[in-house]
Amino acid sequence: MTQVIPAEIVTPAIMIDVDVLDRNIHRMAAAMKNRGIGLRPHVKTHKTLEIAARQLAAGAVGITVATIGEAEVFADGGVTDIFIAYPLWVEEHHAERLRRLAGACTLALGVDSVEGATAMGRRLGESAGAVGVLVEIDSGHHRSGVLPEEAVEVARAAADAGLDVAGVFTFPGHSYKPGMPTGAANNENQALGEAAAALTRAGFTVRTISGGSTPTALIGNETAATELRPGVYVLGDAQQLELERCSWDDIALTVAATVVSRHEAGGGNVRRIVVDAGSKVLGSDRPDWASGYGRLPGFRDARITALSEHHATIVWPDDAGLPRLGERLRVIPNHVCLAMNLVDHVTAVRDGAVVDTWKVAARGKNN
Repeated sequence: MTQVIPAEIVTPAIMIDVDVLDRNIHRMAAAMKNRGIGLRPHVKTHKTLEIAARQLAAGAVGITVATIGEAEVFADGGVTDIFIAYPLWVEEHHAERLRRLAGACTLALGVDSVEGATAMGRRLGESAGAVGVLVEIDSGHHRSGVLPEEAVEVARAAADAGLDVAGVFTFPGHSYKPGMPTGAANNENQALGEAAAALTRAGFTVRTISGGSTPTALIGNETAATELRPGVYVLGDAQQLELERCSWDDIALTVAATVVSRHEAGGGNVRRIVVDAGSKVLGSDRPDWASGYGRLPGFRDARITALSEHHATIVWPDDAGLPRLGERLRVIPNHVCLAMNLVDHVTAVRDGAVVDTWKVAARGKNN
């Protein structure tokens, strides 16, 4: 990974290496094509129309979003197949927006309760049949979703409410822990298979079986899924590095930062620097298993031990030269989805030169 930061970049700033980005996009697209599985990337990771266009051009069957607001941005940007992968509770103000979306694109929504399905159908009224719904299954993450044996009850309520029951989906979020991706992929396959079979026995035509996360997407186990929804793979982050689900060369997004303070000793004789990129650009997510608040390409033993809003404290290894004041470094955020939602624009770079500026079009679209 190149360490060159273009001279015109004012730190802190998010940079995306377009060559690495495109390589990530095409590798995942090829892997899904080889397995005969549709790729529906989760665009909450990047929130940009330019990256979504690259993913669709490479063969993605559509996109996944987290909110109605995100769906509106991408539909306005020309995306024609969108899944809101979350069990929505639909009020009338949501229904008006969903009706407009259903008129602009192929739209699917998540549901995981009889009450949620009934409310959705009632509020959508005559437009209910224009919206596909997927019943969310809990495959081990224990967030939202029902057990496979409970899927039929929710599907029947959705059908009774006039909704088009398209199938089932899950998110194997428990894959985001060391040693867990393979087991989570197996859990996902079993839960989706059981739920889809139950719906089929109940008389439903299951058109879509949707799963996937970045940690599990490239695990080549057999799967019941007809499509997968990884998101982070497109940019990479420090979590994926430490889960060993990507390499250093797969990191497309880094934050350019400047050394503003350095200490050869003191404070317990710890060699450390401070850079001008804190939680307001890196995000503050740190799983209990992570080694710090981010990583530095080229300095693999350095650790970000503390974040304030505008600064990061980095403990520097004893066997490496301490960066000088004013030196510019790249930082890999722990969770790239948070970093992207913290800025209005990102800088696209290639071979150390700026090639474009992209708007984070769906930033802040949280409802």
